[in-house]
Amino acid sequence: MNILDDLKLQYRLGGIAMRVMYWNIACFIVSLIFFYQYSIGLFDFPSWIALSSDPQVFMFKPWTLLTYAFFHDGFFHLLFNMLVLNFASQLFLTYFTQKQYLGLYILSAIFAGIIFALSFYVLGTAASIVGASAAIMAILVAATTYSPLMDVRLFLFGNVKLWHITAVILVLDLMQFRLGNTGGHISHLAGALFGFIYIKLLQNGTDLSTIVSRTLDFFANLFRKSPSTPFKKVHKNYQKPTQKSTSRIVTKDKTQQQIDEILDKISQSGYDCLTKEEKEFLFKAGK
Repeated sequence: MNILDDLKLQYRLGGIAMRVMYWNIACFIVSLIFFYQYSIGLFDFPSWIALSSDPQVFMFKPWTLLTYAFFHDGFFHLLFNMLVLNFASQLFLTYFTQKQYLGLYILSAIFAGIIFALSFYVLGTAASIVGASAAIMAILVAATTYSPLMDVRLFLFGNVKLWHITAVILVLDLMQFRLGNTGGHISHLAGALFGFIYIKLLQNGTDLSTIVSRTLDFFANLFRKSPSTPFKKVHKNYQKPTQKSTSRIVTKDKTQQQIDEILDKISQSGYDCLTKEEKEFLFKAGK
């Protein structure tokens, strides 16, 4: 199995958190090809990707309330965000489903984008932002709100409470509020606020992520082929099953059993714990 096949397998089996990270990395590669100005060493994102605070821009390009959350303006910007996203994702998915994860990521990005645009409009300043930080903060704060006393082991620091980590990040955002990247810090705090609100509503029986799930299901059903006829003609075979067909069923059961064992191993220890033979077996079985 080559590296490309290995990446494809990780994408298929890694879950929604892995896919969101892949989408962010893919968007960064695209931006390097099309939007990076090598002569000045800066990104120049078009108005149909970056979120602008100018109402005359974002009101006619509402999709930028989401697209901005998948692009980054530098390698270290992407790297730091993906490290925090990986950390926050593991915590969040300990308690919640993958549909809730995706719903929170999308809704928090939209909410933070609206707060950013409104804040700059009130201040009378025009600016634009990109980055997944707001959605990442929502996921981290959501996990912290639900389980603030969870023990997290940090290198050099040992075990600390989850709320300590989140509090430090929020305080750093507040301290840098007026030093630069004001729009980014506004969106970070807005994302954190949405993560808190999401959990409190969820604990009261309201799951906002169903808005995203139902929307995605609606569009998925539009492109799903419906059966051409409501009835299916059935042919009965009265011949006794041969030994050969029984053998195929046994082989299929053994294969499925091996797949289930490997998937259990991934859920317990992660994809990287698989041997080369197990990765190749899953890749062939998935074809």
